[in-house]
Amino acid sequence: MVMPKMGESIMEGTILKWLKIEGDNINEDESVLEVATDKVDTEIPSTCSGKILKILVEEGDIVKVGSPIAVIETSDNISIPNSFIDELEKDFKEIKKEISPSPQKITPNNDVKNSDKFFSPLVLNIASRENISLNTLEKIKGTGENQRVTKLDLLKYLEEKNYSTKNELDTTKFDQEIILKEGEELIEPDRVRKIIAKRMVDSKRISPHVTSFVEADITNVYNDRKKIKDDFLNKNGFPITFNPIFIKCVTDALKDFPMMNISYINEKIIKKNYINIGIAVALEDDNLIVPVLKNSDKMSFMDLVKNSNELINNTRNNKLTPDDLDGGTFTISNVGSFGNVMGTPIILQPQVGILAIGSIRKIPSVVETKNGDKIEIRNKLYLSHTYDHRIIDGAIGGKFAQKIANYIENFDLMSIITI
Repeated sequence: MVMPKMGESIMEGTILKWLKIEGDNINEDESVLEVATDKVDTEIPSTCSGKILKILVEEGDIVKVGSPIAVIETSDNISIPNSFIDELEKDFKEIKKEISPSPQKITPNNDVKNSDKFFSPLVLNIASRENISLNTLEKIKGTGENQRVTKLDLLKYLEEKNYSTKNELDTTKFDQEIILKEGEELIEPDRVRKIIAKRMVDSKRISPHVTSFVEADITNVYNDRKKIKDDFLNKNGFPITFNPIFIKCVTDALKDFPMMNISYINEKIIKKNYINIGIAVALEDDNLIVPVLKNSDKMSFMDLVKNSNELINNTRNNKLTPDDLDGGTFTISNVGSFGNVMGTPIILQPQVGILAIGSIRKIPSVVETKNGDKIEIRNKLYLSHTYDHRIIDGAIGGKFAQKIANYIENFDLMSIITI
């Protein structure tokens, strides 16, 4: 059994927990272990039925995709020689060296000073990329073998540095002593919350955020959905919500504004010829996950309804794969589901835009008719489009939001759905 591929950009994972032990009998697709990546924690199923003969990696090990992690005996009639297992263990040790290479006397940032400490090329590459001097690197407390500084030690240092020095609004030290007062309780944020926090801070640091607001009249869509939602659910077994309607309108607007469907990396524009819509989903523990609906521009509306429902349900039931969280080109956040009128969302890097959709409200509005203006009760919502002002100016950012509003206002649900 090898470490499976868990997304296009994910090349390694950390073994969180073995759910089985050596000698256990397992079935194909039965969960064997938990693996953590920088995107999600997930359970890894067995690729076959049999008995776990040997576990090759330990909890806490960082393992490359494709590396052996366990030996499974698939038949009682087949005997696996110990020499084969020993060879696999040897192979993994070599692979592990590539992940945490043997220390080499190399200095970061082209520093010509010699150091009494040894650092792996991986640590030095990170240090060089983050402009960490050799003198600073030597002061970081290492938790590896012989107190060697590991990748995790360096990432922890960078996280602390972000909180203590890079955030100009925070004048307190990250590692200051916490003294609880009466009536206070100390809560340790979970791993997902910490990742979200870091990415939000990084995004605000990377991109100057600007938000444009547009009001959309959703009365026609609101009334059409109300007419068919019960019959639709009975016929198809899944509901028709507003989410696929918004996804469809955003997708069509991205076709009209392809320069919103880009990434801006190292002062270069990467234009995407596919549209993958991220959908922000709030979980019961108040954490936020953004699964990605791939190739929404190639789906029929019924496919959008079915696939978006399935993706959101899998998110809430912890059934996502790492690939479900990878490759988004634009993100939607339905803040209206919490009763919020509007919001100013933070961009999910390296995307350049994100749309917050506010709650639908009944508003007295002036409506133009052939017989003159009159006041009607209309269903309206606000669209809040936040974009990266390094590359997206107010003209395209505002026009894009208005185009989405136009698609919502003119969305003909009855011509698409037949009951």
